[in-house]
Amino acid sequence: MSTPIVFNSAIGREFVKYARLIAGRGYVHNTLGNIVIRAAHPDFPHGLAYTKHAEISLEEMEAENIVITDIPTSRILWGERMTSVGHNLSREILRLRPDIGATIHVHDDATIALLGALGDSNAPEFKVLSLDPPFVLGKPVHFVPAHVDVEADVSSVAGFIQDTNSVVLVGHGITTLGRTLSEAYHRLNTLTAEVRRCIVAEQLAALKGTRIAYRSRREIEEMYRFAERIIYPTRAEGVMQE
Repeated sequence: MSTPIVFNSAIGREFVKYARLIAGRGYVHNTLGNIVIRAAHPDFPHGLAYTKHAEISLEEMEAENIVITDIPTSRILWGERMTSVGHNLSREILRLRPDIGATIHVHDDATIALLGALGDSNAPEFKVLSLDPPFVLGKPVHFVPAHVDVEADVSSVAGFIQDTNSVVLVGHGITTLGRTLSEAYHRLNTLTAEVRRCIVAEQLAALKGTRIAYRSRREIEEMYRFAERIIYPTRAEGVMQE
């Protein structure tokens, strides 16, 4: 006997709370940003996906604008309105990453501007000035080239999604992953904050004629290695010691 699909009001409240937080930080410009939260269900091995329907922005939405979909398919299981095309990417991430419980997709001005300024001849690279990004992000940022539309065609996602928690679609936006919505939100804020720091550092270095003290690849890899212990510590001392 199948288990009915019932809207979980607690998930609805969490969704609207984070929609307001995301809008409050200036990430929302139109109807195209979104949140997805996975919810367990006995009849769906991948769970259910709570998301905002198309044609309304995160800053305008209320709980009644949430729909529930399948994860392997785009089938709407609760509600009536259609999701945005971008939901295809989030569904594929949840399908391939059972450890992930939520995604956030936004179009961050600073990130789009910085990557646009690099020009077509430069491969994107996430440079790090401060300590916290590798610890919070947990894995390297993955860049999807501007000519690849992983929302309309998700076939390439399997090739990179296991090795990242932050996907930057060059010329488009950012999708961050988290075990919880809170974790995805912290990763989003950490990534965009570091982008803004890098922009300011580049401007100041150009004015002063100095060289920017970006962290080395070795330092960054070491921080990724101890990310879990730093963000979710089980002891107060010797956290980065084996």
